[in-house]
Amino acid sequence: MASPTPLHSPTPTRRHRPILSVIIPPSTMLDRVLSLRRTTPHSDDSGPSASTAPDDESKIRKHQPFFFNATTRAFNYLSRLSGSGSYWLFAISLLLLLLSVSSLLFSSRGFVCVSSSSPFSRVGFFGSDVLESDFGALGVPWCRSKHGKTVEWTSKDLLKGLEEFVPIYETRPIKNNLHGMGFDHSFGLWFIARWLKPDLMIESGAFKGHSTWVLRQAVPDTPIISLSPRHPDKYLKKGPAYVDGNCTYFTGKDFVDFGSVNWPKEMKKRGITDLSRVLVFFDDHQNELKRVKQSLKAGFQHLVFEDNYDTGTGDHYSLRQICDQFYIRGGGHSCFRDSDEARMRSRNKKFWEKAVDIEELCGPGETWWGVRGYMRDNFNHSNRRISYSVHFQNSRFVESVLDVYWELPPVAGPSLTHQSRYDPARTSSPIVEDGRFGLFQRLGLARLDNSVFNGYTQMVYVQISER
Repeated sequence: MASPTPLHSPTPTRRHRPILSVIIPPSTMLDRVLSLRRTTPHSDDSGPSASTAPDDESKIRKHQPFFFNATTRAFNYLSRLSGSGSYWLFAISLLLLLLSVSSLLFSSRGFVCVSSSSPFSRVGFFGSDVLESDFGALGVPWCRSKHGKTVEWTSKDLLKGLEEFVPIYETRPIKNNLHGMGFDHSFGLWFIARWLKPDLMIESGAFKGHSTWVLRQAVPDTPIISLSPRHPDKYLKKGPAYVDGNCTYFTGKDFVDFGSVNWPKEMKKRGITDLSRVLVFFDDHQNELKRVKQSLKAGFQHLVFEDNYDTGTGDHYSLRQICDQFYIRGGGHSCFRDSDEARMRSRNKKFWEKAVDIEELCGPGETWWGVRGYMRDNFNHSNRRISYSVHFQNSRFVESVLDVYWELPPVAGPSLTHQSRYDPARTSSPIVEDGRFGLFQRLGLARLDNSVFNGYTQMVYVQISER
């Protein structure tokens, strides 16, 4: 299959000179100086999300000043007519104009009542175009693959998948999945599993069983292996949970960590000979570098990490943190307190729960990789400080085994979902962009409660192989 059009286009922003003293080859230094931060593409310009739909009335909201200006000009013109003695003409025309404008304003479905906590209330502070321009403004580090390979699906496929998944999601057994996956990641896992159609699915971390249910909806007859310290049925005493009949549970007394399972034995038991037909899903809050190495040892190639935490956030060392490097477009940070980055981070911190300012991002010696220079693991119970040189070598290792890296974009912009957690300035553009309420509504997303959109943490799909 021919490679699809890149999923979204770069957004240049100002680079900041690194504070750290690192020996870098001249060619890399030149590339650093010339390269720009980028937001990694997720949408195909030819797709439905790239153009304004004819019946998307939300475009009226974006162009209100035009109508009010037109009204003013018409009023002035009619006033001149009244001055010449055409009083009845002036009165009738003015009445018709007011009726037309009123009909336009109050019958449009594109006008949405929003609370003071919604991103629309932030427009006065950020500027009228924040909902589009703020995405990726601080860079979106995208792990570099060995051969520049990308995913096969496009934004058209994502939009089609959303339309299909919404009614499925509405039937979920666990309506309130607090501390578990929300809609964005549920859709991402379902979409990837359905696209790959694996012969076996493995999940590390099951909680109440919501992710097991999502996998089952994607591929109804495929066996699942679930590894989790606690069996999902233990949660049934307190509320809804999901237990799958075609799933082998390594839980409770039978729990075995992913890295300790005898995978050749398990594959032989199930007749799996082609390991490229296995999908592994990690939602266990473990060091993702460790999980990549364990997957390579077992021979697995297709991995999904649910919590791919941004630099300065999270309770474990993630691939995004590893690939947040100066030599990667969209990566690297400045700890200079008077930098443009510092000012924007301070601004965003006031409005986005997961935004981090320079004081939170940078640790002693102005370290910023991981969380203030720490490699966190095991639900934050293991915190080991690492040097930049170790962090740099980790990124080079990941690149040496990485065939595909794809971060799930947010399903929709914050003015539509009313999310208040992730920082758009560190996130790629959403599948359904802000202002496209008509599309948001047609996909069925408007039927969902706003709370299900507030758990986005850059879920990532990777394909790996030996060097």
